[in-house]
Amino acid sequence: MEDASAAAIIDARGILTGWSEGARRLTGYPAHEAVGRAVRELLAEAVPPEAVSARSGTVMVRHRDGYLVGLRVRACAVTGPDGESGGYVITAATPGRGETSLAGQAFQQASMSMSVFDTSQRYLRLNDAACHVMGVSEETLLGRHFPETVEEAEHSRGFNWHLRHVVETGRPLRYESYTGAPALNREHAWVTEMWPVRDAAGSLVGTALAAFDSTEQYWARQRLALLNEAAAAIGTTLDVIRTAEELIGVVVPRFADFASVDLFDWVLGADEAPTASAEEITLRRVAHGSVTEGTPEAAVHLGEVDVYPSFSPIARAMREGRAIVSQAGEPAFMRWVAERNSRAPGGRPYRKGVHSMMAVPLRARGTTLGVAVAVRVAQPDDYADDDAVFAEELASRAAVCVDNARRFARERTTALALQHSLLPRGLPGQAAVQVAHRYLPSGSAAGIGGDWFDVIPLSGSRVALVVGDIVGHGIPSTATMGRLVTAVRTLADVDLPPDELLTHLDDLVTHLASDDQGDEVAELGATCLYAVYDPVTRRLNLAAAGHPAPALVLPDGSARLIPMSAGPPLGVGGLPFEATELQLPEGSVVALYTDGLVEDRDRDVDHATDELCRALTVPADSLDALCDTVLKAVLPEEPGDDVALLLARTRALGTDQVATWDVTPDPAEVAATRQAATDQLAAWGLDETAFVTELVVSELVTNAIRYGAPPIQLRLIRDRTLICEVSDGSSTSPHLRRAHQDDEGGRGLLLVAQLTQRWGSRQTTRGKTIWCEQSLTPLF
Repeated sequence: MEDASAAAIIDARGILTGWSEGARRLTGYPAHEAVGRAVRELLAEAVPPEAVSARSGTVMVRHRDGYLVGLRVRACAVTGPDGESGGYVITAATPGRGETSLAGQAFQQASMSMSVFDTSQRYLRLNDAACHVMGVSEETLLGRHFPETVEEAEHSRGFNWHLRHVVETGRPLRYESYTGAPALNREHAWVTEMWPVRDAAGSLVGTALAAFDSTEQYWARQRLALLNEAAAAIGTTLDVIRTAEELIGVVVPRFADFASVDLFDWVLGADEAPTASAEEITLRRVAHGSVTEGTPEAAVHLGEVDVYPSFSPIARAMREGRAIVSQAGEPAFMRWVAERNSRAPGGRPYRKGVHSMMAVPLRARGTTLGVAVAVRVAQPDDYADDDAVFAEELASRAAVCVDNARRFARERTTALALQHSLLPRGLPGQAAVQVAHRYLPSGSAAGIGGDWFDVIPLSGSRVALVVGDIVGHGIPSTATMGRLVTAVRTLADVDLPPDELLTHLDDLVTHLASDDQGDEVAELGATCLYAVYDPVTRRLNLAAAGHPAPALVLPDGSARLIPMSAGPPLGVGGLPFEATELQLPEGSVVALYTDGLVEDRDRDVDHATDELCRALTVPADSLDALCDTVLKAVLPEEPGDDVALLLARTRALGTDQVATWDVTPDPAEVAATRQAATDQLAAWGLDETAFVTELVVSELVTNAIRYGAPPIQLRLIRDRTLICEVSDGSSTSPHLRRAHQDDEGGRGLLLVAQLTQRWGSRQTTRGKTIWCEQSLTPLF
């Protein structure tokens, strides 16, 4: 007899009087142990009242082996000849077996796992999908307590807690989990609906559940979340290697047990992409990571070069421009693993069990930069098509970040090279000041700025000190800086006063902005500080265009900012600049700097300026050492802008190095003036220069008397060169010209130009000064 036709007979007193073979199979009791016993002795719990009244329902029977069995029973009354009740014929079957109702068949054949429990979390009914998940038949589970059927684990305790919670609260709930199952070889995502089951009277008699396998949807959400995380985690810096490391950090361990990033060498440099080779591909390992500490399975160390043959999945991925997935058992995969083991046998134990790998090209703006490789060892699932689509999207985002970093590095290198070519490499020799300088390019994502400084020798042993800052960053800012550096040097050669020089420079910036295809003037704006120091008078004359005032350290050790008007930035136009003049003791230190030294969004400018003044008073062995002290004391660890610092310690030319004569505007005075100059040269021990000096003095003094205006003055300065200056009250500047054969004059300046090292003229407040310099270095 089949289980479905199991039958038993009980009399009116509830004593078993008949027992079928099918009943034995369901309960384990043979007929001789069952017949004669009260039926209640086989029941595990009282029969529900609704089942008694309906003479059908599900009852719990204790199997002969001790576990519970849920049976769907139906009772049929038996009457005797006299019409009195003679007992019942009971037919029983396990739930689901022989199901004939449409609802029952729908439950049994549902694609999702469905189960019914009593209020004590014992199985009453399971459909075929639930049996498949549990890996056993329904008969094995019916009547058993849920915790007895699963391993002792956190997810099992959580599931049982939710079953009890439905019974305790009488309310349905939705339960999402990511766990394994007894019959499944890997973890799955589940969305479980649990709800209370009530009888006709409204009493809670059990719990039903339906569990939907949402693994695909779960992984789709995980991949989307990983992409969102990658958008924030990759490309946080404009550094190629750091960007590759961030990609590894995203994919390990959630997407891969091991991952690596290899790039072409040109990506790490400033070169453009060469013509690609169809044969072996040479790449450099820049980043890798693993679930195992130390990444022992890596066959290539960081920084090493690896050559991928054409048959490898890596070369194929770069050749075809798409993700290539390889699984264990495929010839190319096995050959790749064998090659890895041969190259680095020490990592063989950690490669054991590798079963799936994916190679994804890193392509950005139509150019292949390298390849990313993902490998699975412990994760049981092989890479599939959905994983390849995800990996290509992730690699595309990472490749753009790598390319941005590469382009930034290239532009930074170009801007630095251009800027260094424009900044003074070796400061020109002069006796007016001793100088030291520092230039620190910004490491921020904005790029190199347009900070610059310069030291320009002027006539009369004077020197110009310049520092400036261009608005903006990158190559355009550096190019604008180059224009202004050239302009300042050109205007300095004209020997303009600081305020006039800034006025001309302001006009230049305004014109540059208006010529730059309609860009606003502010985009080409700049700040500048121009100072001129005269070692003879020890006077410092300076003016600023929107630039911070310099700091001054006096020989007594006190430090302060020089009070002056900052003036408008260059490029505003139409506003005046004011010059400031002060006399300095010999040995004073003037500190010129750009705003990157003291200005930052996280710092107070006044506080930083006070720190600068304190740092300048710290004793130091040299100006170079003082530069380092200032930068260490004032700058933050990561300055957000370029910094230029120029320190100048003033010197003075004593009275024994300067000789001055007032000249009466009479041609007869030329000879006496010439003789006075010759006597002074003899006193200085410069007799070898007397001949040239006599000619120069004669020509310049004669021209001043003939073409100039009083007062006329001759000054000789013995510095690194011998300087001869003749000043007069006329503002008309002479110019060099070629005299014709029949001309009576016009040869004086030509003679001066030929006999001296250099010559020129400058405007003064009282007229002009013609000057020339002779070298004091012996010719032989």
